[in-house]
Amino acid sequence: MRIGHGYDVHRLEEGRPCILGGVRIPFPKGPLGHSDADVLLHAVSDALLGAAGRGDIGKWFPDTDSAYLNADSLELLKQIVMNLEQSGFSVSNVDATVLAEAPKIGPYTEEMCRNIATACHVPAERISVKGTTEEGLGFTGTGEGIAAHAVVLLKERGDV
Repeated sequence: MRIGHGYDVHRLEEGRPCILGGVRIPFPKGPLGHSDADVLLHAVSDALLGAAGRGDIGKWFPDTDSAYLNADSLELLKQIVMNLEQSGFSVSNVDATVLAEAPKIGPYTEEMCRNIATACHVPAERISVKGTTEEGLGFTGTGEGIAAHAVVLLKERGDV
């Protein structure tokens, strides 16, 4: 078994789509980034890659490569999972937390869990997505940015 942790943060910008966990959330601001800037999926991707000792999402999909401009982070996650599976790994579970004063993600977490579960080839009950505020403190608390943490457990071929 291997444990991985991922963290991602993006500035929030007016007029950008707010996509979290592959779900488009109605909100006047969205994460700014080269891809769709889905902080939740980027944190999950980094956790998976870290658990497997494979670097991070920036190494796999650099923001200097125009091929990933406005890329769908759910598709990037699927590519990572496929590569890990070909190397003998399988996802056991994912636990993730989004840090933001707004938008409130509670109404969308089930769909986020289903999206991540589908990408990771596991039942949705093995995926947890939670939201928390930071009580007005820091860049997430003031609404300047959004962040996410993820912890994953990978199994290697042969593990019971």
